[in-house]
Amino acid sequence: MTPTTTRFGVGDGVELAADVAGDPADPAVLLFHGGGQTRHSWSGALFDLAGRGFHVVTVDLRGHGDSDWSPDGDYGPDVFSSDIISVARRFDRPALVGASLGGLSSLRAIARTEDDPIASGLVLVDVAPNVEMAGVTRIREFMRRHIDDGFASLDDVADAVQAYNPHRPRPTNLDGLRKNVRQRDDGRWYWHWDPAFMSGPNTYSDETRALDEARRREDLVAAARALTVPTLLVRGRQSDLLSTEGARQFLEMAPHAEFADVAGAGHMVAGDRNDAFNEAVIGFLTRLR
Repeated sequence: MTPTTTRFGVGDGVELAADVAGDPADPAVLLFHGGGQTRHSWSGALFDLAGRGFHVVTVDLRGHGDSDWSPDGDYGPDVFSSDIISVARRFDRPALVGASLGGLSSLRAIARTEDDPIASGLVLVDVAPNVEMAGVTRIREFMRRHIDDGFASLDDVADAVQAYNPHRPRPTNLDGLRKNVRQRDDGRWYWHWDPAFMSGPNTYSDETRALDEARRREDLVAAARALTVPTLLVRGRQSDLLSTEGARQFLEMAPHAEFADVAGAGHMVAGDRNDAFNEAVIGFLTRLR
């Protein structure tokens, strides 16, 4: 099965790249990756879901992968959730699956459209309103470390990824890394995302706005408490971002939500244990259907 690549216009001149697989007559599932990732992080889930009777769409968030960058460098939470609303409106109440940034943005999108619902269900992947700031800081430091100078080779990229995620085997074939980096005219390799994602106005990752971060967390808590659509929270048991306590707090906010704790997986659940992740998500979506 070969996916079809398409693009969605979402306003302010930005188009988002997406891969599509499965029969359009089947229930739609939209997958949104985490910050610093691409739609290719869902490659295993894309084919498994399509093979189980779903119309599957994996999307590059703005500023990531093959999607356009924000013309004004704005990567605030409202921008991402607006993009998700725009894409979801093209389908008949799809299920939304979001990892980390994609999950929080999907949660916000659902909260912003209570009067005219966009989704039939929600899967949050290793993220909730209350996360561990040490894990957030480690991600931010990793993303910023080579933001200006890039990497001399794909081997250096693999070394950096291995240092961040030591429990995942280092790839022997480095061709897959080409989906996560871009080679510039100077011959060096740079991350595929817009550097303004980490430093632009109203950026999701701005560490200097403590009060703004607190307000955003309050908004997410309110969005979680207002959830009425069927919901699944998937946690990587080795995650340093979403703790057992953070998951428990979410399940108190949304007591109707289901929970899957994936052994042998960290924050990158789908990449670490794609088999167990797909089993949990497909089971949930099948019951939803």
